[in-house]
Amino acid sequence: MSDTENRYRDALAKIAEIAAAAANCDGYTDESSTDEPRTDRRAESASAMTCTPKTLPTRLLVKAADTAVRINPVNAPHFGPVAAAAADLSDPLKIAVMTAKYWGPSPRRLSVSFMESTPANLRRRIVQHMNAWTRTECIQFVETSGTGDVRISRGAGGYWSYLGTDILHIPRNRQTMNLEGFTMDTPESEYKRVVRHETGHTLGFPHEHMRRDLVARIDPNKAYDYFRRTQGWDRQTVDQQVLTSLDERTIMGTPSDQTSIMCYQLPGSITRDGRPITGGLDIDSTDYAFAGRIYPKAGHHEAMAAEEEDWEEEPAAV
Repeated sequence: MSDTENRYRDALAKIAEIAAAAANCDGYTDESSTDEPRTDRRAESASAMTCTPKTLPTRLLVKAADTAVRINPVNAPHFGPVAAAAADLSDPLKIAVMTAKYWGPSPRRLSVSFMESTPANLRRRIVQHMNAWTRTECIQFVETSGTGDVRISRGAGGYWSYLGTDILHIPRNRQTMNLEGFTMDTPESEYKRVVRHETGHTLGFPHEHMRRDLVARIDPNKAYDYFRRTQGWDRQTVDQQVLTSLDERTIMGTPSDQTSIMCYQLPGSITRDGRPITGGLDIDSTDYAFAGRIYPKAGHHEAMAAEEEDWEEEPAAV
């Protein structure tokens, strides 16, 4: 393997799947889950970024992993000698959920369409915020009048996105990203906080708050109470969305970043030391640097057991 490939593999520190879900293979959420508090909860939970990336039905996980590796071979899980001995390499499903979903280092244009009738100025504003990531990376989002690779709904269901190349396995009549209630009256700060966060998932970036050292700071009993009140989550959902850390075997080098746009904002009332996990309100310098390494841009030098979501069989993008 060349030095370039090694450096690129090392950059995949933020593995795109939660390995802890491998034991359950049940997905992160169900169709009724919301990733942002409803309006009547927002006063209490304004500081919490509660997006939940969608996962594919179990029946598609292995196929989606094959797609991810075909598009970008570096997505394949990398096991050192010790990790390989600990992993069950004979189970395709467990390997599938440890496969990253990045699009690869070559420049790429992903088309974007909207599920509902959406004013031109609103479409343009959303796509502009999606392209905030292009400051350092080579993936560009381009609106199309047809059916896009990325399909956005502003309907009910909260804020969420499928991860990276998984969007290729979503039926063409279903959204790949949800931005409930976004209008031209939505504050600019929410465009930065939400649209850019969900676009990060579309690029393949998982949640940063599930790094082990950040999870260790959370008091489980306080978290159960807080998310029951603010999100309506049961204990099992809190376990999966907040208290389960990424498998350290799959994290290859970068320190956790609690100001990342991919990190929840969690209040000090649920941490052991009383200090909040600040979370990100916009793409920060570490995010930009990481994006530039995963998707190098020419001239840039920093190169829970919820019910499984399913749907009726429809032609997908693959």
